[in-house]
Amino acid sequence: MEKEQFVIIEGKKVPIEGERNLLELIRKANFNIVTFCYHPELAVYGACRLCLVEVEGMGIVASCTVAPKDGMKVRVNSDEIRHLRRINLELLLSSGNHNCTLCSKSGNCKLQKLAKDMDVTEIRFKSKKIDSHKDATSPALVRDHSKCILCGNCVRICNEVQGIGAIDFAFRGFRSKIATAFNKELGQSKECVSCGQCARVCPTGALMPNSQEIEKVFEAINNPKKKVAVHIAPAVRVGLGEIFGLPQGQNVDGKIAAALRMLGFDYVYDTAFSADLTIVEEATEFLGRFTKGVNLPQLTSCCPAWVNYVEKYAPEFLPNLSTARSPMQMMGPVIKADFEQRGGKREDLVVVAIMPCSAKKYEATREEFSVNGNPDTDYVVTTVGLARMIKEAGIDFVNLENEWFDMPFGTKTGAGVIFGASGGVMEAALRFALAELDPENARSVKFTSLRESSVFKEKTLKIGDKEIRVAVVSGLKNARKLLDDIKAGKNKYDFIEVMSCQGGCVAGAGQPQFDGWAPRKRRAEGLYQEDTELAYKSQDNSGVMALYGSIFGKVGDKKAHQLLHTHYTDRKDRTGQKAGK
Repeated sequence: MEKEQFVIIEGKKVPIEGERNLLELIRKANFNIVTFCYHPELAVYGACRLCLVEVEGMGIVASCTVAPKDGMKVRVNSDEIRHLRRINLELLLSSGNHNCTLCSKSGNCKLQKLAKDMDVTEIRFKSKKIDSHKDATSPALVRDHSKCILCGNCVRICNEVQGIGAIDFAFRGFRSKIATAFNKELGQSKECVSCGQCARVCPTGALMPNSQEIEKVFEAINNPKKKVAVHIAPAVRVGLGEIFGLPQGQNVDGKIAAALRMLGFDYVYDTAFSADLTIVEEATEFLGRFTKGVNLPQLTSCCPAWVNYVEKYAPEFLPNLSTARSPMQMMGPVIKADFEQRGGKREDLVVVAIMPCSAKKYEATREEFSVNGNPDTDYVVTTVGLARMIKEAGIDFVNLENEWFDMPFGTKTGAGVIFGASGGVMEAALRFALAELDPENARSVKFTSLRESSVFKEKTLKIGDKEIRVAVVSGLKNARKLLDDIKAGKNKYDFIEVMSCQGGCVAGAGQPQFDGWAPRKRRAEGLYQEDTELAYKSQDNSGVMALYGSIFGKVGDKKAHQLLHTHYTDRKDRTGQKAGK
């Protein structure tokens, strides 16, 4: 039997149980040491020097870079360490523009919180020359160099998790900054796919989802000549409540519907409706491909950052992408077509989508999603952006009574709701397919493996003498590996779901900020709980099926294809750089 190993932290024995470094062990002992550059999802970096501790025989070290060893004696809060931490924090505060009251991250900023917790009220160091340039050229993201503390989290997640490397450290000394290739504006970057994961791990306001559309939404609401429709994505309902102090993962769609009406929206809909519509189209498309054996594996196309990635980095797989639009881009034209059928003019209706994702802002601007210059989706507001609107309007969100979504686009099934979690799109599609191929046994199939908290999942379904092999992957670096394995003949699948954010839309850049897997899991559990209370498969959505008589004709008809499907473009850069726009 192996001897149990301990580290002595401030005189207390703490067992070593697989922790990667002293920082994790110290936090297990309930010392919440401050840090900026350390992130549980990324490789150890050791740049901020805030997690300093004193180890007997080693002196003062960064705890995130030292592996725990049996018998180590560690001081966490000696006078010298506390003094050094404060100096390092002051240096970070002097590095840029940290006028908190004017920052959009105020109240949810790690730097602001640490300054308060450590009672740093004075900066004794002269500030360097601040780069005051604000880059808002990307519809998805805004960069404010003056708020950057060079922690490197954005660089590492772009490289380590997404495998893209669209940003990196540039220049030296006081001129050091995070930059794109050739120091271009983010909107002109040939590498960025707008996934926004850099903004999700940014501890300050240096990288944020672009929120410039919020004022335009308020203007539309208050314009008597316009009608404004809004719809919310599945992941939003299990993320928004956190911002108002409600339990993580709690479904607050009823409160959201009430708040949206109080904000002044004329029509309040649920994107889960068009998620069901997406499944009818996408799963039907898959069954056609599977039967004919063409363009397999079919790749899902709901995630705009993933579509952007395929166009820029893997255009050889463009024929494999489903041509079905994402739920957001199906909802826009459907709402506007319905408005026109009821006698309105398309240009008099403004459609606002509430999304958990920064890439949805980019998706809404794509040329193929407009009619004569009028976009199918006029504005995209993130979950955090909606919270800002609710707070600005003075709405007491927590105490709102639940309300329901408007018809005809407020109905949904559980299959539409689970779109927000990694594996949910695939499960919804398989529910549809099984009901078509083997209706007697469709409900008996369990999808446990597709619901696991993992970046890669797979399942094989046997239907008569046929097998359907499916895979689910999240995170673009993981997706790239899967594509490479398919090209090399190592794997063979019929249908693959890909999400750019690990864990799916519940982990989107527009959601409340978080670290680790536990928040993803709780948010996904909130969606699966609602799934148990609703109809099982997308075919059960009577509102969706009614559209095929009133607007689309039959599944696969010309009108349905025009409104619900799209095309993709090879954007790969062939001039020697990584990608092309």
